[in-house]
Amino acid sequence: MQPLIKRVNELSSAIEAGYVQLGIDEKINQRDLLEAEVARPEIWNNPNHASEQSRKLAALSSLVDPWVTLRAQASDIKELMELGDESLAAEFDTQIAAMEKELAERKKELLFGGEYDDHNAILRITAGVGGTDAQDFAEMLERMYLRWTEKNSMNTSLVERSTGDEAGLKTSVVEVVGPYAYGKLRSENGVHRLVRLSPFNSDNLRQTSFALVEILPQIDAPDEVQLDDKDLKIDVYRAGGHGGQSVNTTDSAVRVTHLPTGTVVAIQNERSQLQNKETALKILRSKLVQLQLEQHAASVADLQAGESASWGAQIRNYVLHPYTLVKDTRTKYEEKDTQKVLDGKLDGFIEAFLEMNSGRDIK
Repeated sequence: MQPLIKRVNELSSAIEAGYVQLGIDEKINQRDLLEAEVARPEIWNNPNHASEQSRKLAALSSLVDPWVTLRAQASDIKELMELGDESLAAEFDTQIAAMEKELAERKKELLFGGEYDDHNAILRITAGVGGTDAQDFAEMLERMYLRWTEKNSMNTSLVERSTGDEAGLKTSVVEVVGPYAYGKLRSENGVHRLVRLSPFNSDNLRQTSFALVEILPQIDAPDEVQLDDKDLKIDVYRAGGHGGQSVNTTDSAVRVTHLPTGTVVAIQNERSQLQNKETALKILRSKLVQLQLEQHAASVADLQAGESASWGAQIRNYVLHPYTLVKDTRTKYEEKDTQKVLDGKLDGFIEAFLEMNSGRDIK
């Protein structure tokens, strides 16, 4: 029994260390406050706010509950083992092995050392050089990320989407809600490059196209990023569309420019000018935080003018012809089954990036 007691003691110590590093007690308090808020009937007077709080509660619970369960299981099994019943040794061994396997999975969360890693994420995809092929590639990436979020039990909501003239999309903005959404997805931030035989030209020639993926930490609380009104230029204009009854005939589209950095966010998805303004400001805060991280600036006030060098060298190549391979240029991680990657198999790329950066992120 002694070897089993040693294993369960080591397991308990590892669980406690993870508990502290991830601030589980604090997150339990946050969850309890959210549960109390969501339980109030009057919260549904504002359905959007209620839905957002419910999504936050679900995300917190999915992070906290496994650690609480592991801790309780380790405590229970230690108490049972102290009774010294040798006939239960095989059962204890099976239970401890299952807990060790669960802890190994949970310990991946310890790789998230960045300041905003526990935030939800805003995913923005923009078609780049490559015409219709690039717009089609942007839509392929959108589908890939939506598949990945489904597999990881994350919730998504479409913020903005502009379709291409022939196929694909020009831009897509998606809100991703789930445990460590930003921490997991930030590995995807950068230029993605596709090489394939083009389905959009009669000669079926090989085509190289590009798309930009921006991953922003979602900043819900305005006080997380203070914006000075004198630094903002807000324009309203009539939303565009393809025609028909659903075309917006009011000046509800909103463009917000952060004058010190030249960062621009335009939203026209909602019919309400106020809703579009709120969404644009939320995304602007997220973009400024991402810019702050890239420039290693102490605060938003210290940011340098100009957009980040987001259209720099590509971070990942998707080659569909003359061979099939998806390879990350930073970690060198690769997958030969390109279809599975495009169907959302991204965890290998994400974990390789986290392991490469884990030592740098912890503050």
